[in-house]
Amino acid sequence: MFRVSQYMQELVNPAPLLERRTPPGPVVIWNLIRRCNLTCKHCYSISADIDFKGELNTEEVFTVMDDLKGFGVPVLILSGGEPLLRPDIFSISQRAKDMGFYVGLSTNGTLIDQHNIDAIAGIGYDYVGISIDGTQKTHDEFRRKQGAFDASMAGIRLCREHDIKVGMRFTMTEDNAAEFPEMLQLMEDEGVNKFYLSHLNYAGRGNRNRDSDVQLQITRHTMEQLFETALRHAQQGDDLEFVTGNNDADGVFLLQWVKQHFPEMAEHIAAKLRQWGGNSSGVNIANIDNLGVVHPDTFWWHYSLGSVRERPFSEIWTDTSDPIMRGLKAAPRLIKGRCGTCRYFDICGGNTRVRAMQLSGDPWAEDPACYLTDAEINDDNSNSVSDVSRQRASVF
Repeated sequence: MFRVSQYMQELVNPAPLLERRTPPGPVVIWNLIRRCNLTCKHCYSISADIDFKGELNTEEVFTVMDDLKGFGVPVLILSGGEPLLRPDIFSISQRAKDMGFYVGLSTNGTLIDQHNIDAIAGIGYDYVGISIDGTQKTHDEFRRKQGAFDASMAGIRLCREHDIKVGMRFTMTEDNAAEFPEMLQLMEDEGVNKFYLSHLNYAGRGNRNRDSDVQLQITRHTMEQLFETALRHAQQGDDLEFVTGNNDADGVFLLQWVKQHFPEMAEHIAAKLRQWGGNSSGVNIANIDNLGVVHPDTFWWHYSLGSVRERPFSEIWTDTSDPIMRGLKAAPRLIKGRCGTCRYFDICGGNTRVRAMQLSGDPWAEDPACYLTDAEINDDNSNSVSDVSRQRASVF
């Protein structure tokens, strides 16, 4: 996750560079259930409104939680499918809170209503994330259910009315990118605390011209809008969060944007970005699926590191005999192609390895979804952010 607002605060009120702190354990995104009441086009877990056999029962979940706590895991993001379909979701959530975890609930929001909002508020979730994929028509098409948008927005409003920190998650694709400004406005209109932009998991089309590729131009334009919005709120002193996920090139693009608009702050921001270090799948981000199988992150469901039914998570996560885990935990990672020669590798960390694997079969190949030009990653004095942005009129 790339915390855009954090760096905008550095532009407004810069803070000294402190010693980098290593998290005690990874953030664990836990898909407790695969069943979902929706069948979304972009679902990575390929969920359906049916029961899936072999899922961890309550006692097994509790046993894993004990191991996670002992291992130093600070954060549990309870997800699905749709986690509110698990009959024991509130028992699991309450135990997690009682154990001292930061607990987030990742939901489509359609099942949040007057019947369960008091229970949700009573848990004291640190954060509830609800997916909104565009305006009403677009969202309902993505979710393949008429009325899904209205139901999700009603869930957001109920959370706000009960003083629950709630965020909107927007997964950007070519089909909904044009509605991104409306999503930012919707966030403001509804008083939402947090906005999470998830990049599409784009596997690319091989070699291409990054100066003219339409999809990459859309990404760049979207990121510039996000930077401008986050900066405005930081300048106004608003307590709002803007974050992105699934493309660590965002950090380098931010640095290029800072060089253009705040050149006197470029070195300070660069130092902060190097401290962040980019992609942390398999290191500070982990995933446990509904069957108890451990993955480097949620997009690695095709690759098993082991099952918590057979070995504790703590043993699986520290086992570098697995070639993927050994490579992900290497410092620095040994990445090929333009990622390996990028002058900003220490900021991005080589970006998302699973995309490289999906496209080329090689997890250590360059990330095909990097939207930076060759000039930007090779020439420290490049002005290509502004140069490329001038082409937006032909894209939008």
